[in-house]
Amino acid sequence: MKKLLILSGKGGTGKTTVAAAFLSFSGARAAADCDVDAPNLHLVSGELPRPQVTDFMGGDKAQVDRDKCLGCGKCLEHCRFGALSLAGGKARINEYSCEGCGVCAHVCPAGAVSLLPDLAGRQELYRGERVFSTAMLKMGRGNSGKLVTKVKLDLLKNAPDCPLAIIDGSPGIGCPVIASVGGMDLVLVVAEPSPSGISDLQRLVKTAESFQVKLAVCVNRWDMSPENTEKIRTFCLERDIAFLGLLPYDKSASLAINRGLSVADIDCPLSEALRELYNRTMALLELPGLYC
Repeated sequence: MKKLLILSGKGGTGKTTVAAAFLSFSGARAAADCDVDAPNLHLVSGELPRPQVTDFMGGDKAQVDRDKCLGCGKCLEHCRFGALSLAGGKARINEYSCEGCGVCAHVCPAGAVSLLPDLAGRQELYRGERVFSTAMLKMGRGNSGKLVTKVKLDLLKNAPDCPLAIIDGSPGIGCPVIASVGGMDLVLVVAEPSPSGISDLQRLVKTAESFQVKLAVCVNRWDMSPENTEKIRTFCLERDIAFLGLLPYDKSASLAINRGLSVADIDCPLSEALRELYNRTMALLELPGLYC
């Protein structure tokens, strides 16, 4: 199996638009969305079967037994995260502020506070004509890298014989991106031709290169700034990174996505550019049988 990961240095560059189009062009039977903070590849991936759902347990968080609580306030005094308050004379914990340090449980004279495993999110595995693995992390939870690793492992375990897996990653260079990059055959970075987009691209490339993974770059909405697009092309040339193509700004893309369609499903200039980008990417992966 060849594994293609699509990343971007920042959100909103068109990473998922590219991933959805590649899924449509290739007919790939293995896909994953590793953007566990805000997964949305499923919205433009066509009809999917009912998923197999698995709870993802994160680190421990404090919970209060209100029947035992004396309302003394000692836990409030010692919590450095401000995660506790009094409600009706009893302690109450804000799950989004609690870091699970356990100080409140240690100082509680009545033993009313305990640390319990926290339901931090859920994994979803769709198995039908194709395998689609994804997950959703609850707001304010950590361990996103661990959840991304589980998403990848679920995909590889359930679709071992597919020639190509397309993986939509997270924006940026944080834990979910680092967890996504390992084991990939190619990372395609979708860049934005803006000063911030160039800076984010440089940071992402530096991160990905530390894993010694093959890199390629394309520029979305290149015609919004040909000057910055040329800077990105020059950067890729200097770093010996494959520069695979230019994607134009196309209002048809927004219309298609709002209808739950991939851009590959409509006839427009962006669709044609994506098809060319897809063919160049498959050539780089040495998968000529998947050209379209």
